[in-house]
Amino acid sequence: MGTHRNKFNSIKQLVLFLGACLIIFSCESEKEFSSIKTINWKKRTVELTNKDSLISGQTYLSVYSQIYSSTEHRTHNLTVTVSMKNINLKDSIFIEKATYYNTKGDLIRTYFNKPIYLAPLETVEIVIDEVDKQGGTGANFVFDWKKKSIVNDPHFESVMISTSGQQGISFTSQGIKIE
Repeated sequence: MGTHRNKFNSIKQLVLFLGACLIIFSCESEKEFSSIKTINWKKRTVELTNKDSLISGQTYLSVYSQIYSSTEHRTHNLTVTVSMKNINLKDSIFIEKATYYNTKGDLIRTYFNKPIYLAPLETVEIVIDEVDKQGGTGANFVFDWKKKSIVNDPHFESVMISTSGQQGISFTSQGIKIE
């Protein structure tokens, strides 16, 4: 009878240990926002010189990390995917800086402030996790970029998505050149 009790206690301890590990690891993953890590951008960094004869531009993109649901007092969190696209077939473009602002226009973070390259037809993404509510209901991105004068401007768009039960929400937003 004693060996059955020992086996039961061992299994009980194992289940409690695994449950505690699951809770700890799931809490940890909510704290990390995927695209903030600088390692994601350092490998794409390039050095631009004045010899490159590139022209500058700036694009605004609206994003929503939250939207109102039912009333102005209830919000629904969204995952945001921001796509930076090079729509040129043969030439690279360069994104110099990506800044993220909240609903009030306060700077939340700069994802990178050294030029990164996008190869022809390449898309590079920034993901704002659903648990990151800092942007609020009217967040914004501003992108500074450079390109050769004879190639197309970069294209910026965002996709916001969330699911709750059987309800799914998704919509997109397109960038607007401001400079």
